[in-house]
Amino acid sequence: MTKIMVALTAMALLIVVAGPTPSGAEEAEESVPTALDFEVQALDGQDVALQSYLGDVVMIVNVASECGLTLQYEQLQALHEEYAEQGLAILAFPCNQFGEQEPGTASEIREFCSTNYGVTFDLFAKVDVNDEGACDLYQHLTSLETKPKGRGKIGWNFEKFVIDRQGQVVGRFEPRTKPDAPEVIKLLEGALAEN
Repeated sequence: MTKIMVALTAMALLIVVAGPTPSGAEEAEESVPTALDFEVQALDGQDVALQSYLGDVVMIVNVASECGLTLQYEQLQALHEEYAEQGLAILAFPCNQFGEQEPGTASEIREFCSTNYGVTFDLFAKVDVNDEGACDLYQHLTSLETKPKGRGKIGWNFEKFVIDRQGQVVGRFEPRTKPDAPEVIKLLEGALAEN
């Protein structure tokens, strides 16, 4: 066998073993935007791939039940009711890092949110959002230079991140900025208008 035949045989084997190269559609499926390339746990313990929200406008909020800003649940629920059919998904992540203001269990958190605010948007398992114990999603979000706040630690409960339909983080708002503040609504409505 000549060297060329050996080389051709080796190449043929490589193609068979490696399989076909992915088509454009397969490559697109594999390319998940970084902000949605995480798996998190729902409040009931089920694993949730955030890529399932690709195509929606997503607002991610760290929440707490015993905070002076807890009334923002009311505005978050109102946003959910007004914009969910247009593609807004609100993802709430309970966090006990700020003044231990979210001490409850998963069932206590669900009961509190349901009874007091009629929450029907998505609630997730309790996470840390700052420091070494921060979950991967929040490590990523806080590393981005996102306007208007910029990069850095979460300041307190109810800090908000907005992700557009393509999975890009397009806004970060301070805890005291209400979910229905004009600047938040403008950003949400602009992102929702994009297809």
